[in-house]
Amino acid sequence: MRKSTSPHDQLVARRLRVVRQAKGLSQRELARRTGVGSGTISQIESGATQPSVAVLKKILDGVPMDLASFFSFELASDDMVVFRKADQVDIGAPGVQYRMVSAKNPDHKIQMIHERYEPGKDSGRRMISHEGEECGVVLSGVLEITLEDEVFLLEPGDAYYFQSTRPHRFRNPGSEPCEVVSACTPPSF
Repeated sequence: MRKSTSPHDQLVARRLRVVRQAKGLSQRELARRTGVGSGTISQIESGATQPSVAVLKKILDGVPMDLASFFSFELASDDMVVFRKADQVDIGAPGVQYRMVSAKNPDHKIQMIHERYEPGKDSGRRMISHEGEECGVVLSGVLEITLEDEVFLLEPGDAYYFQSTRPHRFRNPGSEPCEVVSACTPPSF
């Protein structure tokens, strides 16, 4: 969590409040469902703080709603085949971009993300796990993958593929930005 400052942060605050209210949930009920404190939810909704992607996902799991739907204003038609950069929804955090392809289509079966990690940035302090499989290819920079108790360093052209139920974490240990194209099925965001 960090102090909120940008228009993007205010968008998250407004959207969370609208989604929660549309589902008829109080902040306390949403907190009970998710294990995230009602004070934290209140701070996010007031724009006082910005949640990490992991915390926002945990909150939205209590609604339930995926991150792509949360950040999408209008749904793409099923026949949309080209997604310009402006169409790709960024669900990242400071220093981390997660630009989702086809995020505006709630029925997508594959989650594809163009990721960018600034030097020293990561996917979050905690290891994550979820149903499915994921894979990716490093385009530039260095990517450190922690998969359970193993640590792997990947360079441009290197790829990964694993069962997402295994706890994992991504980090850029290098001095240059790291770019990755990844895919996951079923979608976790």
